[in-house]
Amino acid sequence: MKATNSEDPQRPFVTLVDDDVNVREAMGALLESVGIESFAFASARDMLNATLPDRPGCFLLDVRMPGLSGLDLQQHLASKGMNMPVVFLTGHGDIAMSVEAMKAGALDFLTKPVRDQTLLDAVLKAIAIDVDRREAAAETRLHSGHFRTLTSRERQVLKLVVGGAMNKQIAFQLGISEVTVKLHRSSMMRKMQASSVPQLLNAWQAIPDSLRAADN
Repeated sequence: MKATNSEDPQRPFVTLVDDDVNVREAMGALLESVGIESFAFASARDMLNATLPDRPGCFLLDVRMPGLSGLDLQQHLASKGMNMPVVFLTGHGDIAMSVEAMKAGALDFLTKPVRDQTLLDAVLKAIAIDVDRREAAAETRLHSGHFRTLTSRERQVLKLVVGGAMNKQIAFQLGISEVTVKLHRSSMMRKMQASSVPQLLNAWQAIPDSLRAADN
């Protein structure tokens, strides 16, 4: 494995798996030239036995390798919930392989020899997608945690507020006084850490449907 030590928890990296040492060294040097850290492995098994950092990144995989192929590795990663974007780089690519890879969720399928800039563009796009995915996941965890602190009544009020209901309408629908609605609403907004309805709506949209529907 080739890696550069980094203390930055947000520094992106590329996991490169290729049985050709020359390719690993060339790709590692190219990525390093633009400041991207790389971890290189000669086989899928070597990679699966390693501990990778929990940081934004992508996989750059060869298709045909001894043992597990790149396509096999892609499927294995997906089955384990490792959903970093995958870019394939191969000297033996064909249409059937590329279709299979893309159907399985690969971001790109590049055939050797590939222009340095084409490869870097694909890697940078993949990393950007993973950064966005991680940010969305973090938002979901944050707002879901806040939502779980709400009482059943506060959740009812929340759902009606984001649905556009006014306090008087909420009081009528829930069969409680408008003053009580205001108390529940104030507590709910505080727990959700929202200072406005638009902020509350953004938080609500980040919460998984399964959790939002739990009280229904």
